Amino acid sequence: MEIPAINLKAIVLVHWLLTVWGCMAWLPTSFAWGNFSVLAVGVWAIAHRDSVDAVLMFLIGMAVTILTDMVHFGIYYSLSELASQNGRDVFRFSAGMAILSLLLKPASCFFVYQMYRERGGDYNVNFDLETSVDSRCTTDSADSAFIGRRY
Repeated sequence: MEIPAINLKAIVLVHWLLTVWGCMAWLPTSFAWGNFSVLAVGVWAIAHRDSVDAVLMFLIGMAVTILTDMVHFGIYYSLSELASQNGRDVFRFSAGMAILSLLLKPASCFFVYQMYRERGGDYNVNFDLETSVDSRCTTDSADSAFIGRRY
C-alpha cells in the first residue's frame, strides 16, 4: 500500500487556520508565537523546494509544538470556568479547533517526514548496542604491536 502524497502547502494552510481559530478565545500569546513561528518555517520549506534543512526544521518544530500544546492545554483549559455564558460558545469553538490541530499534528509529522525522505534526507536513528560494544572491544593497531612481544 502506497502512502498518499500530501502537499506541504495543505499541511501549513490547515494548521495555520486551526491555530488562528484556536487563538480566538483562551490560549496565551506563547501558544500563538510557538505555532506561528513553526508555520513560518513551513513557509520556508515550501519556498525552498530542494532544502532538506527547512523540512527537517519544520518537522522538529511540529514535534516540539505537540508537547508545548499539551502543556498549554493543561495549564489554561481551566480558564473556561471563568468565561461568561456568551463567551462559552466562542471558547468551545476555539478549544475544539486547537485540540483538532493537536490531534492532526502527528499525522502531519508523518507526512512531513515522508517529504523529508523524498528530498534526500536520511536521518535513521539506530540504537544497535551490540555493534557499538563490539567496536570498542576490538583490537586496534596500538594493541596489535604488543601481541608478538614476550616479556
